[in-house]
Amino acid sequence: MFVKWFEELSRTDVPEAGGKGANLGEMTRAGLPVPPGFVVTVDAYRRFYEQSGLGKVVSAQLERLDVDDPAQLRDVSDALQGLVRRARTPDEVRQAIADAYGKLSRRQGAPEEFVAVRSSATAEDTAQFSFAGMFQSFLNVRGEANLLRQIKECWASLFGARVLFYRIKQGLRGEQLIAVIVQKMVNAEKSGVLFTVDPATNNPNVLVIEAAWGLGEVVVGGQVTPDRYQIDKESLALIEKSVGRKDFMLIRDQASGENVRMDLPEEKAAAQVLTEQEIRILAELGKRDERHYGSPQDAEWAIEGGKVHIVQTRPVTTLIEKARRPAEKAKTRVLLHGLGASPGVAAGVVRVLSSPTEADKLKPGEILVTTMTAPDWVPVMRRAAAIVTDAGGMTSHAAIVSRELGIPCVVGTREATRTLEDGMVVTVDAREGTVVSGQVSEAKPSPPPSAPPAFVVPSQVTATRLFVNLGEPDLAEQVAREPVDGVGLLRAEFMILAALQGVHPRRLLEDKRGEEFVTRMVEKLTVFARAFRPRPVIYRTMDFRSNEFRGLQGGERYEPREDNPMIGYRGSYRYTREPDLFALELEALRRVREHFTNLHVMIPFVRSGWEFRECKLLIDRSGLMDRHGPHLWVMAEVPSIVYWLEDYVRLGATGVSIGSNDLTQLVLGVDRDSELCAPLFDERDRAVLQTIHAIIRECQRLGITSSICGQAPSVHPEYAEALVRWGIDSISVNPDVVEETRRNIAAAEQRLLLEGARQKLAVS
Repeated sequence: MFVKWFEELSRTDVPEAGGKGANLGEMTRAGLPVPPGFVVTVDAYRRFYEQSGLGKVVSAQLERLDVDDPAQLRDVSDALQGLVRRARTPDEVRQAIADAYGKLSRRQGAPEEFVAVRSSATAEDTAQFSFAGMFQSFLNVRGEANLLRQIKECWASLFGARVLFYRIKQGLRGEQLIAVIVQKMVNAEKSGVLFTVDPATNNPNVLVIEAAWGLGEVVVGGQVTPDRYQIDKESLALIEKSVGRKDFMLIRDQASGENVRMDLPEEKAAAQVLTEQEIRILAELGKRDERHYGSPQDAEWAIEGGKVHIVQTRPVTTLIEKARRPAEKAKTRVLLHGLGASPGVAAGVVRVLSSPTEADKLKPGEILVTTMTAPDWVPVMRRAAAIVTDAGGMTSHAAIVSRELGIPCVVGTREATRTLEDGMVVTVDAREGTVVSGQVSEAKPSPPPSAPPAFVVPSQVTATRLFVNLGEPDLAEQVAREPVDGVGLLRAEFMILAALQGVHPRRLLEDKRGEEFVTRMVEKLTVFARAFRPRPVIYRTMDFRSNEFRGLQGGERYEPREDNPMIGYRGSYRYTREPDLFALELEALRRVREHFTNLHVMIPFVRSGWEFRECKLLIDRSGLMDRHGPHLWVMAEVPSIVYWLEDYVRLGATGVSIGSNDLTQLVLGVDRDSELCAPLFDERDRAVLQTIHAIIRECQRLGITSSICGQAPSVHPEYAEALVRWGIDSISVNPDVVEETRRNIAAAEQRLLLEGARQKLAVS
């Protein structure tokens, strides 16, 4: 479908409508007073791109492009944008846009309505990439021909010089997608911004409104000193106001339709913009906005003809970290760009390591720089203030472990080990995905792993259970004191590495030291089971890949060399080939369950029915299973589970946990460790979402529980709502995003209840 009206969209429709378009749909569905409009979808751009034959030309140009050559960058940008402008828009796309524009104009009682035309890219404003202010927007567009021309300009902005530079520096050379928003223009008499928390003090009990005359660009762009109103969020009483001086305003020229500057007379320049009633209306809208999204919001508003409109809302992102001072920015130099994989800012001395065997070189608080990490790097990573890698994507080992440890991490820089040298002082800004020279004053070493981010006791109780992903025994007791429903993913890797003490497990068996391993594992598993009882702890059995095992002592002798170990000798298949190693793990689990029956088992990377059958036989023979359990879960990482799940249940599976990281890479055929393929790795791709939906439906049909433990719900808030709507039983996330995810779950559940109630009222 080439056109979607706002009321047809929600926050889960980013792949179709882009970030901004999906959010406008979400705001409309929430009942906020959004100016009406529609989105020219990604499918429309894709049809244009395919029929115009641009793909081969674009790929060839980008493959050869050196973005550090300004002349070449400009020439390629001009050439590609020219191709877009000259290419013909398919008739069916033109007709869909024309029909929607005509309908929008008729609804407003105008033959041809003034509209705003804004780009809405699918990669824009995501956790990985910002593209802030890089895509085109056009105001006061009127007439079908002008509208079609400006939509094409938005498509062409994908190939602007700044966008190309940013894309390629982030490793995004592949196809990028974009939607376009078409929205009724608000010819604002008054406008401004609204914060549902005081951004200066972080006080959550105060709303702040800034207001000026005319169109809102003067406030957002800091061109005038706006009025500032502070309002008590509970009573809506005005606490304090400061009337600014507003020397001019922007208005729409009735003849040309352009925005023009109008100087204001003294009495209006110094006059208060908002009436008491308007302040109260805006404050009430702000509370509704925050309540719907479940987090503090930064909204833009406009008033025309006495009617208040909300034209944009986004989460407030500056509650903890303050903006860097301009003077400080000027003193720093960006050395590297990569993917901000674990948020935070830290400064320190660089230490470049090629192997975890060099761990002694890294002093606590230094910046660890390496090619890529694996599980045997974890003891080294704990000591680092921040981590920077050449390779890896948002779901690479370094990214996942850094998020759990609370350490800032930038991955996929490609050349960190060549650019950075031992002894250099740098600041790693994982919010921006950059490494800069010198120390920025806001940067500081991350807190140690024993002190994860503090939780806030939630105000919502949700029917969808909220679990945590853990792997570090040092974090167990503190996280267990927080309001979570258990551990949805207990990663084996950290504990196993500590228990192996750097030695390959097969060498331990050959040296008759298997009992040592079992004893150490019992000790570590007991920490989690005791801390969380009676809440469930779902332990995922060992899922090392062959390349990760090769780094252990003796690994070169026992492990095969594989070109693609990510889809190689791992998970359940390894258990069927090496049952004696699997038996050590099962024995440790059996001993812990003698005292703690809340510990359960999850089998990873199951490809087919015969593998699971063999694993179940090994579990039965181990003596682990009895009439009390444990519950036996299967990881849904291989798409074949959609077809095999009934067999798994027949064999004894009682739960499924969707590993969205591996599932995404296998549905899309993208190596999730590859920074080159990072732009292709998208958990929100329709194929991935439909696979997840199919898994949840099948779990419901078979009467077993369904959960998810990949990164997607942590990174993409809209995921939580989709999962709740589909009927998932639980969601498991990293400890640092528990409260945010709980709010998203609660909001989704409340919307479902409200929709159900409204449907009943409509029927009655």
